[in-house]
Amino acid sequence: MVLIEQLLSHEEVNLLRQHLDQVPWLDGKGTAMGMAADVKSNGQADANNETVQQLANSLLAKYGECAKLVSAVLPHKIFPPCFNRYCEGETYGLHVDAAVMRLPNSTDILRSDMSMTLFLSSPDEYEGGELIIQTEFGEQKVKPKAGDAVIYPSSSLHKVTPVTSGVRLAAITWMQSMVPDTHIRELLFELDQNIQQLLSNQSVPRAQLDSLHHIYHNLIRKHSVF
Repeated sequence: MVLIEQLLSHEEVNLLRQHLDQVPWLDGKGTAMGMAADVKSNGQADANNETVQQLANSLLAKYGECAKLVSAVLPHKIFPPCFNRYCEGETYGLHVDAAVMRLPNSTDILRSDMSMTLFLSSPDEYEGGELIIQTEFGEQKVKPKAGDAVIYPSSSLHKVTPVTSGVRLAAITWMQSMVPDTHIRELLFELDQNIQQLLSNQSVPRAQLDSLHHIYHNLIRKHSVF
């Protein structure tokens, strides 16, 4: 599970929310698959609306520019972000994301390796509404600042607890990685993060950094699948 702080700035969040206030919202059950529909109670911005599509595309561009996201996921395909809204009493019970998704207006499909929730409401704007993710280390409760995002395995069971007051806004997406093996992907992320730290250390010899880059990119070459 990877937290990306301030993927969107305060100003970017506010502008996004101003646009979302003007778009049509639908019952979120309409986009749930299988058993997930039985436990889903929220609203979802109409993905066929032109403004919603433009907002989703703007987020896709932002995601592609985020070095930490790219490092953690090594994305091959990204599903256009979906905007959801939880009002008082709404929730999304324990579920797992669909393994395979069809990209909108396309014949292409996406294998969901990683999911990401981008929070668009500040924690003090709503009560409840925590994202709960089941991991091998137990349940992880997530309720970060507006503009923060959390990336987690799509294979994990997760839920959104009932909102007891206020409104919770978020954007969710799913990503197919070039490296499908979760363990290898985690090791590559750790390796890349260490390389980035060494790059800021002027005393590290260039030859050492070149060697680490050589290892990193050849591991991606070996383990990537398209």
